[in-house]
Amino acid sequence: MSVAVVGSLNEDVLVAVGRLPGRGETVVGRSAVRAPGGKGANQAAAAGSLGPGVHMVGRVGDDPAGERQLAALARAGVDVGRVLRTPGVPTGSATIPVEDGTGENLIVVVPGANAELTPGDADAAPVRDARVLLLQLEVPLETVRAAARAASGTVVLTPAPPQPLPTELTGLVDVLVPNEHELAALAGAAPGERSPADLVELARSVVPCPVVVTLGARGALLVPPDGDALLQPPPPVTAVDTTGAGDCFCGALAQALAADPDLPAAVRFAVAAAALSTTGPGARGALPGAEAVHALLPRVPAALAVG
Repeated sequence: MSVAVVGSLNEDVLVAVGRLPGRGETVVGRSAVRAPGGKGANQAAAAGSLGPGVHMVGRVGDDPAGERQLAALARAGVDVGRVLRTPGVPTGSATIPVEDGTGENLIVVVPGANAELTPGDADAAPVRDARVLLLQLEVPLETVRAAARAASGTVVLTPAPPQPLPTELTGLVDVLVPNEHELAALAGAAPGERSPADLVELARSVVPCPVVVTLGARGALLVPPDGDALLQPPPPVTAVDTTGAGDCFCGALAQALAADPDLPAAVRFAVAAAALSTTGPGARGALPGAEAVHALLPRVPAALAVG
């Protein structure tokens, strides 16, 4: 068994609008599309697209939306045997108006069954046996902590949505993977784009373990506890939609680490996978397979040392 994911499953409703509404304003949408989502499920789907042995641990409602989420993960090669149906509670959902032209959006999330995922649910065989455990913060924090305690393999945490991390959790994390905005929030710093050197300083102030900061079109920054950091630029691709690229990065990082604990090589692989994921629409519209990622790796630029 290679990768287990403990986290959220949502049904996204994407609404195309000419412009985003203001407070108290009604606008007419052009179209509405259902799509599978949730950070946990998105990461699991990305990992499943890249290789076998991926297990999802989570909760959905006993409703048609839950069935759709389970079917979507199964199509991505993910084992959903530990995704529990929760009677009387709806599957988690997100309503996302997306503005034509700019791609700007608003997101309203209703956790639904995700809020019912318990520490006991997380102490499961797929978690205990996985070489890599992927975690996020869209399910209760005590459940995230219980999963990290149960793990015997490498624990990778995406601190999203950002919130204060208790030391009893950070002490169990082997690799932290924030984006630069989440890193600033964790460090109590003002938002804004920063230089790689500044990000290194912030990362080392937050946790004692290695930190991989995802930087969108700039790639990713690997910050070890000491020594030089590495800025890994992405390969050239024609991006269509960057939605879900960070989740694809995490799923790819987990699959790479399950095969080989070399973290710089895993970051290089994940940057290539995330770049490919932007070449199609939606969070899962262009999830790559392993063959496509390996074909792109020769075009990934060399990593740059950041002192």
